[in-house]
Amino acid sequence: MSKISANGIEIEYETWGDASNDPFVLVGGVGVQLTAWNETFIKALVEAGFYVVAYDNRDVGLSTKFDDWGPADIPAAFAQARAKEKVSAPYTLEDMADDAAELIAALGVEKAHILGSSNGGAIAQTLAYRRPECVKSLVSVMATSGRRGLPRPTEAAAKWLNQLRNPAGTREGAVEDAVATAKTIGSPAFPVDEKILGERAIALFERSYYPEGNGRHLLASLASGDSRVAHLSEITAPVLVIHGREDPLVPLGCAEDVKNSIPGAEIVVIDGMGHDIPDEAVPTMVDAILKNAKRTS
Repeated sequence: MSKISANGIEIEYETWGDASNDPFVLVGGVGVQLTAWNETFIKALVEAGFYVVAYDNRDVGLSTKFDDWGPADIPAAFAQARAKEKVSAPYTLEDMADDAAELIAALGVEKAHILGSSNGGAIAQTLAYRRPECVKSLVSVMATSGRRGLPRPTEAAAKWLNQLRNPAGTREGAVEDAVATAKTIGSPAFPVDEKILGERAIALFERSYYPEGNGRHLLASLASGDSRVAHLSEITAPVLVIHGREDPLVPLGCAEDVKNSIPGAEIVVIDGMGHDIPDEAVPTMVDAILKNAKRTS
């Protein structure tokens, strides 16, 4: 792994594959470290001929932290958002999109294919209209457009979203949270062995346990609100939307709205997939990603 200065912060990143190949940048969601990406997915992208780059967003993993801001007051932020008031936040999704753009430039890459997952999809969508010169193609995975009135999470998923992740701050708590998360929002048709979930959780915990960043990521999303909806029609890069039919956190209707909001966008819906990227979905995803990349002018 390496660190690079971009957009006024330090960004930790890792690369896979031949640097002379087509660059493909992965943008993670709320609190997602770069080491959390599905290894089978990354390997398949490399084998498909891409030079893959994943990075820690600001306030997560080993990238710059915003400790001076302090813990996020999520209830207050939701109240501000409901009242249509300005949400107090140290940064917005626009700032996080600019991080991606400046990282791409700092790596000496003119344009890259961009894939954003969950809230990373919102960042990637923002990047595609805000900094179009950086984007060859866009893949929005298990993400929403942010439009008001779209389907809401299931009751169980909403409860999970509002709970503190591993409040005790222990290895054991990290494992318990990973298992509970998989049961609540994971792919019902493609369950992951609990031993594997535990091993992954411990590795992420030991690399960087930093729940404060998760809260500020949510603040960024709330602060940006539905502002990007008005700009989605401006995206000119080829767009592919990928979504699980059984996603309880971001229901399928949210992804359909992304597809319908961007001219020429296409959608692939994967049966049995929830709010994660299971190994079993990788072949379908990579095949669709390759087809979308070939639409690049």
